Amino acid sequence: QVQLRESGGGSVQMGGSLRLSCVGSRTGYNAYCLAWFRQVPGREREEVATIFTGDSVTSYADSVKGRFTISQDNAKGTLALYLQTNMLTPDDTAVYYCAAAPSYCGGVNVLAPSQFRYWGQGTQVTVGS
Repeated sequence: QVQLRESGGGSVQMGGSLRLSCVGSRTGYNAYCLAWFRQVPGREREEVATIFTGDSVTSYADSVKGRFTISQDNAKGTLALYLQTNMLTPDDTAVYYCAAAPSYCGGVNVLAPSQFRYWGQGTQVTVGS
């Protein structure tokens, strides 16, 4: 069982930055695909970045490439995932979720959202114009 909890969301002006965090415990599997998703009401959930715990290989959606950075800091029995968001625009406004899948990532949008077994509760990011 893996329990995840996000923090770090908030309101910023366009061009600002936020650092999102996701912490949790892990048992069982040796490696996970960790990902950040975001969702706006009425729209499909969008996967923005992934990182594999086994080798730290990362991938990004085109919409955030060059502006967002995903990273991890995992010790035995724990998961710590981060998303540094820079040069934010109003289009980045959404609820951001972290998720974990007991699988290799393969890149953004390779794994379906249903394959991510564990999810956090979400943190709101609001970017003003």
